[in-house]
Amino acid sequence: MLGSLMLLTNHCALAITDTAVKESENKVLQVFIKRQVNQSMSVGRAVGSITSNYPNEVETIVATALDLYPENYQEIIHAAISSQPTATSKIVKIAIDKEVSSCPNIVQLAIQADPSYVDFVVDAAANSNPEQLKDIVRVAVLTEPDSADTIVQTLTAEHPNELVDILSSAIRAVPLVGEYVVDALLAVFPGEAEAVVTTAVRESGEQREQVRKIIEAAHQAGVDEDSLKRFAINGGASEEEYSAAVQQDN
Repeated sequence: MLGSLMLLTNHCALAITDTAVKESENKVLQVFIKRQVNQSMSVGRAVGSITSNYPNEVETIVATALDLYPENYQEIIHAAISSQPTATSKIVKIAIDKEVSSCPNIVQLAIQADPSYVDFVVDAAANSNPEQLKDIVRVAVLTEPDSADTIVQTLTAEHPNELVDILSSAIRAVPLVGEYVVDALLAVFPGEAEAVVTTAVRESGEQREQVRKIIEAAHQAGVDEDSLKRFAINGGASEEEYSAAVQQDN
């Protein structure tokens, strides 16, 4: 592993067990990382440099760095993702498995490092810690509200039975994303129109303009008017609000 850096252990690979080989390689990597940290005077800078030069070993590098410098997890995560964004999901999973911080905090750090990979971040986090799904959604939407539709769509595709919780958490975090997440969900789950519309309207109860926009978005998505009216009213909309939304859309 790590090409020439691992040559030190290769000559004895046939004489010892695989476990011993890995332990020996890991020690070499630890020494190398420590040397790079000492030279650069920064854990983050060292990790960024090493992962740039050895992109195929990003998982091993990040895992080893987190073992050596757990208190510098923020620098390590940010540097690794910035250097190798395509490895974002792997980096997030390693950080969560190492328990260097809470899962939601790791999600926030990872999104901040490269917002364009937000769907990979939330997917990896939710698969590693499904019991924290609501907090993952909340933190992700708060950190990158412009990607709320992608966040909700990605997580619901992987966890369809949690659609209501995912949608509720997103709208509670940032009420103004209601119409966008409704549009995104109905595009993928048209058969879940009742759950989507009713939940979105209910969670937007304190934002009456958002209620109108949600109904309008559902109408544009093709939900038939009789059903849409029933779903909206069940969620707490008035008949006047429903009529105003549909008339404006027409």
